[in-house]
Amino acid sequence: MALTKKQTKQLRALANPLKPLLFIGKNDLTDAAVRQASETMDSHELLKIAVQDGSGLTAKEAAESLAGQIGAEVVQVIGNRFVLYRRSKRDDIEHIQLVRE
Repeated sequence: MALTKKQTKQLRALANPLKPLLFIGKNDLTDAAVRQASETMDSHELLKIAVQDGSGLTAKEAAESLAGQIGAEVVQVIGNRFVLYRRSKRDDIEHIQLVRE
């Protein structure tokens, strides 16, 4: 599911006030970090992640790798932070209504 430019713009605006919920440190992307990101995305859909200084990955590398592993879309990468989006399969949360072209 590729995001359109309008959808990316909408998600970037929604992600702006968010604080990072996951931090990638010196151990880079461990199985535990991938599992935690996947579980967090089930309840939040939009996830901001920070890559700390000790990591061997850049934010862009970490974003692409993590998105591929959990089936998410990279919304944006700025500095040492990035935002991922994945529609949740849960019915008990409020889903983000993406704009249509």
